[in-house]
Amino acid sequence: MFHYISGTVAGLDTNLAVIDANGVGYAIYTTTTSQADLTMGEAGKLFIYHVVREDCFDLYGFSTLGEKRCFELLISVSGVGPKAALSILSSSTPEGLAMSILAEDDKAIMVAQGIGKKIAQRVILELKDKMAKSAPVFTGGGMKMPAAAPNMGDNLLGDAVAALSVLGYSQGEISLALRDIDLESQPLEEVIRQALKTMAK
Repeated sequence: MFHYISGTVAGLDTNLAVIDANGVGYAIYTTTTSQADLTMGEAGKLFIYHVVREDCFDLYGFSTLGEKRCFELLISVSGVGPKAALSILSSSTPEGLAMSILAEDDKAIMVAQGIGKKIAQRVILELKDKMAKSAPVFTGGGMKMPAAAPNMGDNLLGDAVAALSVLGYSQGEISLALRDIDLESQPLEEVIRQALKTMAK
């Protein structure tokens, strides 16, 4: 229904922003990262994911499409609802979460408020399994989609592709984003951060 909402920031509370768009105040749940990009009384914009049920119509907003994609992936995990996904993203950047999944670091995910070991392990299991089955890999002539990618962690390039796949990006988007990034002298998290910045343009 909504792709994004932009207007004047009329209110800020814990994980909540109110944006006045043409005289209508939209209460939008958001992460601490996205909220940090908003300033009271100034123009603000959030990409929207809406949850509609019989008992609610909730809006969740993110300052970047990368963070929104990450949210959508998290709520696809069994047992992870919107509030839990918001908590996870409030304690980690999308690139940090992707690295935690690759490294199977459940403790990094458990830093999020209300997230226990079982949920953290389920996030890792389901999203890493999804990555292994469908993540694209680079070959000498570019990228292709294999039936499986068992050696994704053998080098920085493979890890970067795997992490971006975890975040829901397509092989074409990843290929273009990594094309002009120096992969020789930068750590994995910086490569992922630059790729996400490129894809957000």
